[in-house]
Amino acid sequence: MNLPIGSCAVDTRTGRLGIVMGHEGPYVQLRPYGGGREWDVHPDAVRVATRAERLGAAASHADARARGEAR
Repeated sequence: MNLPIGSCAVDTRTGRLGIVMGHEGPYVQLRPYGGGREWDVHPDAVRVATRAERLGAAASHADARARGEAR
């Protein structure tokens, strides 16, 4: 699956949600919502995040910011 850069996706192997940062060789590069270290995912193990998953990630990030744990 060739997801556009900037879209939200889920690594189906781990359940982690990330932002598509690029495509390197056969892999999709994801970065955690809110920042952090990128990781590579095989295109067969990535899918578009649902609206509920995107909203949940945004809420979790906002909570972490409010606690001073994230920028």
